[in-house]
Amino acid sequence: MRVLVAGGAGFIGSHACKALAAAGHEPVVYDDLSTGHAHAVRWGPLVEGDIRNSEHLDAAFKHYRPDLVMHFAARAYVGESVRDPGPYYDVNVGGTLNLLNSMMKNAVDRIVFSSSCATYGTPERLPITEDTRQNPINPYGFTKLVAERMLVDFETAYGFRWMALRYFNAAGCDPDGDLGEQHDPETHAIPLAIQAALGGRPDFTLFGDDYDTPDGSAVRDYVHVCDLADAHVKAADYLAAGGRSAACNLGTGNGISVLEIVEAVRAATGRAVPLTRGPRRPGDPAALFASAARAREVLGWRPRFVTIVETVETAARWFERDLALSVLEQAT
Repeated sequence: MRVLVAGGAGFIGSHACKALAAAGHEPVVYDDLSTGHAHAVRWGPLVEGDIRNSEHLDAAFKHYRPDLVMHFAARAYVGESVRDPGPYYDVNVGGTLNLLNSMMKNAVDRIVFSSSCATYGTPERLPITEDTRQNPINPYGFTKLVAERMLVDFETAYGFRWMALRYFNAAGCDPDGDLGEQHDPETHAIPLAIQAALGGRPDFTLFGDDYDTPDGSAVRDYVHVCDLADAHVKAADYLAAGGRSAACNLGTGNGISVLEIVEAVRAATGRAVPLTRGPRRPGDPAALFASAARAREVLGWRPRFVTIVETVETAARWFERDLALSVLEQAT
């Protein structure tokens, strides 16, 4: 298949493009490079454009004639969405509507959508299943839920078929070293802890050490980015084979605490993580982790990276190499 990958220059999207190419598909990246990186586009052409630009989107569809769309393009910072929600509705809702309309105009009726566990909010029970009530507690999560609703409505009205993949915490880096995690600002726990251990930042802040968890720190479900990419390829193949629309959680099903992350980083780098203890962040639940039984049943998907140590090691190798290259560049 030829797959238009909206947001394919970003962290998860670029890993998905590599996985698509390895599976024999052709990824065409459509990205405005506001948060993505042109150097991460290596397995197909790059069309630089904004999903809010209908004319540009239509031109890309007409030129490349994709069989399917993968949609990663979004604003994705929870805290920012609370402080400044307008751009989140503009891109995540308005941009998604533009993309779906362009698909309809160009006779493309299959889409794999990058959704989020943020659509669930604070669940009443764990693990979180796809039947858990979706009750987002921030604008980011709500915009992802609205986009999911669009998929349902476009299926009813126009016969679209879709897969909504609700990720938990994306983590790790490409084990081959081709791709890594480059966010600005960085908000993810694993890269922040690794950067602190390697001296790239003064310390790592632990937000809350008094949760009702085994060690007092918040518990989350960290799923390797390569496993997420694999799930997207499986979802694309599933839709291509005539599979019915569905939403699936993507997680390991294992809850890992922030202090366990700190220990895994110490083991992977051989360096202690300088730690500052801060207060809980408003709205942070004590624990969130997934049941991925439906993804196993529907897609045959199982994570390859099953321990947090394996996942952290892939990220640590990438950040260590990135730091070494930075030092070399400064020396020359």
